[in-house]
Amino acid sequence: MRPVEHSENLPVPKPPDQEMQSSSSADEHSSGEYVEPNHPESENKPIPFSQEALNDLCRDLYLTKDKSEFLASRLQERNLLEKGVKITLYRKRTEDLLALFTMKDDLCFCNDITELFEQLEIPYDNTNWRLCIDASKDSIKAVLLHNGNTLPSLPIAYSTTMKESYENLKAILTSIQYDDHNWHICADFKVVAMLIGLQPSYTKFCCFLCLWNSRARTEHYVRKDWPIRDEIEQGKHNIMHKPLVKSDRILLPPLHIKLGLFKQFMKALDKESSTFAYLAEKFPSLSQAKIKEGIFIGPQIRKIVLDETFITHLKRKEKLAFESFKKVCDNFLGNHRSEDYVQVVNDLLSHYHDIGCNMSLKVHVLHSHLNFFAENLGDVSDEHGERFHQNISVMERRKENGTPACWQTTAGV
Repeated sequence: MRPVEHSENLPVPKPPDQEMQSSSSADEHSSGEYVEPNHPESENKPIPFSQEALNDLCRDLYLTKDKSEFLASRLQERNLLEKGVKITLYRKRTEDLLALFTMKDDLCFCNDITELFEQLEIPYDNTNWRLCIDASKDSIKAVLLHNGNTLPSLPIAYSTTMKESYENLKAILTSIQYDDHNWHICADFKVVAMLIGLQPSYTKFCCFLCLWNSRARTEHYVRKDWPIRDEIEQGKHNIMHKPLVKSDRILLPPLHIKLGLFKQFMKALDKESSTFAYLAEKFPSLSQAKIKEGIFIGPQIRKIVLDETFITHLKRKEKLAFESFKKVCDNFLGNHRSEDYVQVVNDLLSHYHDIGCNMSLKVHVLHSHLNFFAENLGDVSDEHGERFHQNISVMERRKENGTPACWQTTAGV
């Protein structure tokens, strides 16, 4: 459209009356009275962040120190922070904790556990904490987990280059001064075998509690009592090294036992049945080899347990074994231990024997060492260590100057 000259019929438009807007806004703030955020008059008004709320937000977003300060400065520009909130707090949030950690031979570890708890204002009693040691493809870590899981998890040793081996586990326990605290150990059976000094791989005597013969198939599910491993002598009964911890300080891992039980159940099923075709359709990302070998993770097993259609593909004996597996998970390997848990476990073993399940180490501990389990497995479960694995993996992908970012957030755990 071409420009048109203004005339009496087409006057020049006038801007809005700015004086009226400024006067109305001045009247709103003329009183100077502070209105509580939850007050009825504060409806539809922004609620500024306190220091605690800002810290929680930065922790929930897994922000680094630089990103936390950047977020706080942007909120301050828009007047969304309460008076007294410091945006430079994150520059030195780990300054007090850095002195408590030492870097030696690619291992970062806490050199004073008691002082660490005091800095974090967490009450410390070694009997209320357990040490979880586990490794992933990216790192190996040792973390303190609270029994009952009401307090936060505290990482006390970390390395991105060390692998699971007897020498490395010995270096970790020595660095964190394990003998002074003597925590219970929560780990998978592979780590437990290394801590006891057992030979790795599939050996004849692989149980750290007794001399169970893993190759005596004819005695499996029949013989329950085996000689106790009371003497640990190097070069005998698959012992290679001197034990790093005592056997009575080991906590059996409920999560890995569940995975092992389900694996043996899947391996005993008929490979030509419709069960595997149904699971292949339900989990398209899993290969046929993993499904037939029963290699599932916890969330996948939970989906199968809650799936009412899965059990319709099983035969009668297989249904009984699967129902027994669910009962053991609900009434023993969790927060609830029923009064008849011994009978529940015995029913599982009987049904597993009927469908031809091999007795693995994880089945053996249920068969012969039921009294070695903790009273409430939910309080000391290794599942919380695996959950810490998942949480820390987000931080592992974000490193600053070659330093694992998990140590940057220790103050905000």
